[in-house]
Amino acid sequence: MEPISHDTPDELARALGEQLLARRWMMGTAESCTGGRIAAAMTSLSGSSAYFAGGIVSYSNEVKRRVLGVLAESLVQYGAVSRDVVEQMAQGAIEALGVDCAVATSGIAGPTGGTPDKPVGTVWIAAALKDQTHSACFHFQGDRHQIMSQATCEALRLLLSLFANLCVEDA
Repeated sequence: MEPISHDTPDELARALGEQLLARRWMMGTAESCTGGRIAAAMTSLSGSSAYFAGGIVSYSNEVKRRVLGVLAESLVQYGAVSRDVVEQMAQGAIEALGVDCAVATSGIAGPTGGTPDKPVGTVWIAAALKDQTHSACFHFQGDRHQIMSQATCEALRLLLSLFANLCVEDA
């Protein structure tokens, strides 16, 4: 797999849009700590309605449960900032929005809210297709806006890398 060298949210969104158009797929988002920034990056491009259906900003656990179908047990056992929850968020977005793929974010952008186990800058990101989900934990540095910006870029990169792996598997 070749590294994805796009640096800005706009460059990443453009590359992702090209991949989505080539597959004739629709994408959605489930965002907590990024607060809609991924959706904003995707919709900043003219013609994005051809591949971007919408996004859910699920900042509260109640929205994660009611709209995205995240299990209450997962929120209690693992916390909102966890692999289990972010993967359920991504799959929940696919279901709720009726799309082919989705990205989800849940993290601690700060400056408050961090703990020794999950310090400020901890962000779980998931990229999902209907039949598979990949997730990763990141530890970003910077202020709240820098952390949100970095998480936005990494979410787009994670879905791009999932597409790159599909190409390898299909070859």
